[in-house]
Order: sequence, then structure tokens, then C-alpha cells
Amino acid sequence: MNISKLFKEKRVYSFEIFPPKKTSPIDTIYNTLEELKGLSPDFISVTYGAGGSSNKDATIEIASAIKNKYKVESVAHLPCIYLTKKNVSEMLEEFKNKGIENILALRGDVNPDIPPQEDFKYASDLISFIKQNADFNTIGACYPEGHTESKSLKEDIKNLKHKVDAGANHLITQLFFDNNCFYYFLEQARKEGIHVPIQAGIMPVTNKNQIEKIVRLSGASLPEKFTNMLDKYENKPQELRKAGIEYAIEQILDLISQDVDGIHLYTMNNADVAKKVTEAISKAI
Repeated sequence: MNISKLFKEKRVYSFEIFPPKKTSPIDTIYNTLEELKGLSPDFISVTYGAGGSSNKDATIEIASAIKNKYKVESVAHLPCIYLTKKNVSEMLEEFKNKGIENILALRGDVNPDIPPQEDFKYASDLISFIKQNADFNTIGACYPEGHTESKSLKEDIKNLKHKVDAGANHLITQLFFDNNCFYYFLEQARKEGIHVPIQAGIMPVTNKNQIEKIVRLSGASLPEKFTNMLDKYENKPQELRKAGIEYAIEQILDLISQDVDGIHLYTMNNADVAKKVTEAISKAI
């Protein structure tokens, strides 16, 4: 199913998971998927790997299981910076053979120790290639506070327009903690002529270690309300976990009140957290 068509019918609610580390059996993810399936998401996306690492086989296997075993629509992430056109063509054929119809097309993180390939410089290059050579629903990523490598949000939104013009049918945002940043981004994106559905990406933060990594990788700003929460429960892990989930729930309910196109929950493979959030927002979504 082309999941981008769902936005014409409803507010879309979805999850993201990642493959287990190579030192862990891949089967460890399937208990999580069994629980997530029971929450009735519209789709579940599967990450591919960061910084030049390659776990494409795990991504394809898990995305296929989501679709064919758990009967939930799946999205396979596909970062292109370390792939050639031949690599991508082969992967598209694998996706097709496994019944995977939706791809999140990404540039991917750059690893300074690994020289990139030259076939795809930007995600828009990958989107164009997919549209010209295969029949997939193609999704793009976007950044409410601007990509960390962009000079400004304005410049980043202009680049985002290139992704949409290349064929991205809907967009999923990087995580954010300040809804006002999202609302401003959305307003500017619409002014730029970007009219595809935009899903808000939300991550419930359940421990302080997550924060340091998140801020370093995403550049997401932390509003005062959020930092006050961290300070208050810094040495109380159980209370911080509960407060982090509640913060995400408040974010989502506010977004829904403003008629957001959809919510994409970064689950960190934690089905219990996803369940708590889903139960709290189920009547609103």
C-alpha cells in the first residue's frame, strides 16, 4: 500500500524501530513488533544504519516481516551517500521481491573515516533515481529547526522543496521538543510551496543519556520546560522516565489540536513506552 494516500483519509500514526545491534540476534526485535502491532499503527519504519555502517539485510528482513508476517505496512529507510546506482538498483529489486512498497529516502550520516560514493550527493538525487527507475512510494525527511549542515532554516526549506519536486510524496520530521519550532517550520514550508503531508516526529525521552546524544546528532533545541524537567528529575530515573513520556504526550496532544497531518513516534524499540503514549492519545488521534 502507498501509505501517502492514507493522509487523504485520516491523521496518520506510525512508529520507527531500528535493527538490533550486530552482536544481538535479529529475533530480539520480533517480540517488540508483536507488541507494536497490537497498537494498530498505520505503518512501522525500519532504520538502515548511520555513519556509513551497513545493515541492509537486517532492514530488509525486518521490513518484510512487518509487512508479510505482522500485516502492518512497512517503510524501509534507504540512505544513499555510501551507495552506487548499482547498489540502489539491487536493493530496489530486493524491496520489490519482499513486497516492500514504501521507502524513506535519505542522504544518510557522513562518516569522516569513510569516503562517500559519488552517485548520490543529496536525498533528492536518490528520490529522482527511484522515481525514474522503479515504482515505490517515496518519503523524505525534514528538519523543523534546519539541518545541522544548512546555513539557515530558509536555505534548508528551499532544499526541501527540491526533494518534493523530485517526487517525495510525504515528509517525516526529525525529532523536536518545541512545538513552536514545528509550527514556524510548517508555515514557512507551505509558503515555499511544499504542500505534501508532513508528519511530526516525536521521541519520548526516558533517560538523560538519550538527551546528550540526541542534541549532538540532531541539533534539536531544548525549551525551558524540558530542561526544567531534566533538572528536576536528574537523579530520579523512574520519575524522569514518567515525566519524559508525559512530555511527549503533551506535545502530541497539542499537535493534534492544531490538526497536524500525522505523528511518527521514535520508539527506540521500547514497546512499553509506545503503548503508554498510544493509550494516552488514542481518543484524540
